[in-house]
Amino acid sequence: MISQPANIVRRLLCIAILVSVATGCGTQQMAGRSSSSSIGDQAVVVAMQQLGVPYRYGGATPSGFDCSGLVQFSYSKVGKSVPRTTKALWNNAQPVSHGQMRAGDLLFFNIDGKMSHVGMYIGDDQFVHAPSSGKSVSVASLRSSYYRNALIRAGRPD
Repeated sequence: MISQPANIVRRLLCIAILVSVATGCGTQQMAGRSSSSSIGDQAVVVAMQQLGVPYRYGGATPSGFDCSGLVQFSYSKVGKSVPRTTKALWNNAQPVSHGQMRAGDLLFFNIDGKMSHVGMYIGDDQFVHAPSSGKSVSVASLRSSYYRNALIRAGRPD
């Protein structure tokens, strides 16, 4: 089981309720609807619904995700088109300072000497991602030394 701070769980529950009310309870109906939650908030709700889905290289469906596949899938379910690869996401995201990050912003990481991993910020220095082979979609912390040292930048999808 994934350990998450209670305030993150409460925040995501509030976002999920707002999205459900605004969309008639269906994430597939979100496109084109307005609500008080942002597209980033809505994409995070979709990504969090994928917790536990296994990592699969090249995967972009609930049968398996790689990191950029999870991002693309989550945004597509809320009506926003984003690129499929980590590099293309990097090239199409506006840089955001750590203090300005908000739910749905993309976090880019240097893994094994190159920018090769992306996750979605959920708030409180936490992010959701599809980490690597043998693992599954999960929540991780930017407070961990591994991810804090690997973080290159945050960016907001155009």
